[in-house]
Amino acid sequence: MNQNTLIVITNDDGITAPGIKTLIEVVKKITDRIVVVAPDKPQSGMGHAITINAMIRIKEFDMDGITAYSCSGTPVDCVKVATTKIAEGKPDLIVSGINHGSNSSINVIYSGTMSAALEGSIEGIPSIGFSLDDTRIDANFEPTKKYVEQIIRYTLDHHLEGNCCLNVNFPAIGPDLIQGIKVCRQANAMWKETFDERHDPSGNAYYWLTGKFVNHEEEATDTDEWALKNNYISVVPVQYDVTAYPVLNQIKLLEE
Repeated sequence: MNQNTLIVITNDDGITAPGIKTLIEVVKKITDRIVVVAPDKPQSGMGHAITINAMIRIKEFDMDGITAYSCSGTPVDCVKVATTKIAEGKPDLIVSGINHGSNSSINVIYSGTMSAALEGSIEGIPSIGFSLDDTRIDANFEPTKKYVEQIIRYTLDHHLEGNCCLNVNFPAIGPDLIQGIKVCRQANAMWKETFDERHDPSGNAYYWLTGKFVNHEEEATDTDEWALKNNYISVVPVQYDVTAYPVLNQIKLLEE
């Protein structure tokens, strides 16, 4: 790591979200070369969506002494714009977040925060997605700062193999209660979803997605869900190769 370290910052909660302001504050302690490109509105749950049938607009403004850009596109669009149009040279790191709400377990699939980090890894750039397990408007991001800096510095100093990124989730607790960092795997959990049928003032039906989060391996002690439940910061390496390797030999008979 040196003074020329270039770090791109983005998120999915929008450029005015408190989490990204916390991330900027931490990154400013590491380097002066910072590019901030984030959605101009909340984009949670967008996954790896990209904009292909509409214009993408960016707007420049000052953000805590940093030149920042709001983007009308998705979190992945933000990374693409940052790396191809705004950053002067290939970034050394992309950081996304700090997200309002956990992106542990299956949530990594739906998360715009993590998709932005994955896009960085697809482009061969070390990347990290940060999330806080707290969706309250007044969520306290202060306890995350020490560990965000530690994880960023580690990632800059150590090459991540296999074009992967890190999925980092913080429990919503005070700094004195955090037990430390736990490197772990993604839990086998999912959302049991339902759609509530409701009616608008005109009597027309509409549907509102609701659901319950179900962890299928509550007793496993090596997962991100266990880590968060037990006051650890979970760190899971994530890759974009979704090949089901154990099944390759099983379906080889299709070639005969």
